[in-house]
Order: sequence, then structure tokens, then C-alpha cells
Amino acid sequence: MTADPMDPHALTLATADGCWLCKSWYKDGRVEGYASARLFDLSTILVLNLMTLERLLRDLIKRRNTCVLRGAVIDPQKTRGQRRLLHPDPKTGDAPTLQEAKRAWVALDIDGLPLPAGVDPRDLEACAVVMRSVLPPAFQDAACLVTATASHCIKPGARLRPWFLLDRPLSKQELKIWLKDAPVDHSVFGAVQPIYTAGPRFLGLFDPLPHRLVVLPGTERVVTPSATALMPPRPVRPAPQNLVSSPNGWSTQYGRAALVRAANAVLEAGEGNRHPTAVAEAWSLSRLVGQGLLSASELSRAIEGALRLAGKPAGEGAQIVAWALQQRGGGAA
Repeated sequence: MTADPMDPHALTLATADGCWLCKSWYKDGRVEGYASARLFDLSTILVLNLMTLERLLRDLIKRRNTCVLRGAVIDPQKTRGQRRLLHPDPKTGDAPTLQEAKRAWVALDIDGLPLPAGVDPRDLEACAVVMRSVLPPAFQDAACLVTATASHCIKPGARLRPWFLLDRPLSKQELKIWLKDAPVDHSVFGAVQPIYTAGPRFLGLFDPLPHRLVVLPGTERVVTPSATALMPPRPVRPAPQNLVSSPNGWSTQYGRAALVRAANAVLEAGEGNRHPTAVAEAWSLSRLVGQGLLSASELSRAIEGALRLAGKPAGEGAQIVAWALQQRGGGAA
């Protein structure tokens, strides 16, 4: 029986024959990115539990012409040689092939997360434990499947893709609202955005990882916030200009107060929790840098100083802040 594409437990597989939907690393240092495939064969598969999802992901690691999509196939009779279109193409007249769908699973994208001193990036399970500790509390006790992305162990930091099952299906918009302050890339929540699952190719090189998928134990599903909690916020009336215009006025005081709170949170965190607390605080406050309420140097000094006082090695806080600013699109100030 054909799976219903709109089933909340369904995911869409997109296969591009003759294309490498993976990165390729060469002995001479060259890197070949993901192929820009235009046409795909689409199929729908159900993942009702973590065991089924694990089997699928282990298979997809070896299938280098296939990726996963969150979107649902519009017409199950038209799945061969299709483009990934959410809207009509005004230039060609091609009709949409995929539509938004609520899903009871989520794949997250963690890119370059700084690791605590002593954590070997080749120890995928240890990296996964660090990664899960910086996610919102609802995720921290939930079981997940964690795959290493193509650049893990090659570029600095943890570069991982954790997969979780949810206790109810969520839309793209609900995920963005829920995870707005989490250190994850929201682009993978899109209906037609490829979620790459294949392991990279190593030409004349050895894969630095002995395996590319680990399972972290926990509860079967993540408990999600209520539908009301994930409703879009009401538009906020802009604040009077005189409250935010002065560089030495309210905005600077607010930023400094936020820094004090963040530093205290890092210092008061228990042993083993200081690194994830610093990551969470740096990620949250990096938004203020983008808004001009803090400078990058002020944020770096505060997080670095708090971690140094807590006994962490020099440079760990600065590395965390640099990562957070890069992910947010901020810069030095």
C-alpha cells in the first residue's frame, strides 16, 4: 500500500540518478560540493518509530544520490523526473510538486558548534552528547539519532544532524517559533530544502570517522509546546524613538544588564553544564549584537571572562562567541 504523503510520520525521499548528493574530499585537497540536481524521483516512506528511522538513515548514508525532504508530494501519480517546486515557476510554467506538511519528526542542523576541551571530534557519541546539551530542555532527555555531516572532523567544531521524533506534528512555522533561540539552522525546515543524508566520498583518503551514526538513549518522543504557545506573536508597536536612539542610553544599559545576567548564569552553572550554558547565552546575546545593543567585543569579554573564572581554558569563551556571531550573521564591533 502506498504511503500517504501528508501522513505526519511520512518523509519524502528525493533521488537524482547520476548525481552525487554528497560532498567529495580529494587527496590533493580539492573539495567537490553537492551536485545541483534539477530533476528527482520522489517517493514517500513512513517512519513510525526510532528503529524504523535508524534503519532508513543507515541505508541513506550509503545512497549518495538521495536526500530527504520535509514537504509532501502533491500528486502521487507524478513522481518521476520532478523538480522540487513549492510554487509555480513563472518562467517555465512548471506546476508545484511539493507542499508544506506538518511532520511528527524533525532533523536539526548543527554547524561548527565549539566542543569543550578534551572532546575528540572523532568520538561521535561524545560530540552528540555535547550537542544535545545545548538544545532546548525538551530535547535533552529525548532519544535521537545523530549523524555526522560531511565536514565533521575536517572543519572545526561539531557538525551534526540530530533526528528526533515529536509527540505531535509541527509545521515549519511552529518549528521556527519554538527554536528561534536554539543554535540550529532553520533552512532545513523548508518543504523543498534538501536534508542531505549521504556520507561523503573520500578519494585517496580515509574517512576519519569509524562510523557516521550514533543513537543517544532517552524518551521515544520530544514533548512539544502547546499549539497556543507556538502561535505567531502579535505585531509589536515600535518603541518611541527616544528610548532606543541614544548610544549611551537605554539600549546600552539593557545590553550591559544582559551581559551581567549571562555571566552569572555561566558562573552558577554546575560542573559539566558551563560549556552548554555559555553556548546558550552567547547564542541568545549575539542577537543583541545584530541589533546594535551590544558590541561583539563586549560579548566576547563577558563569556570568556566567566568561563575563565569557572576554570575553563583560555580561548574557549571567545571561540563560542565567534561561532555564535558567525551563525547569526554578526561581526566584530
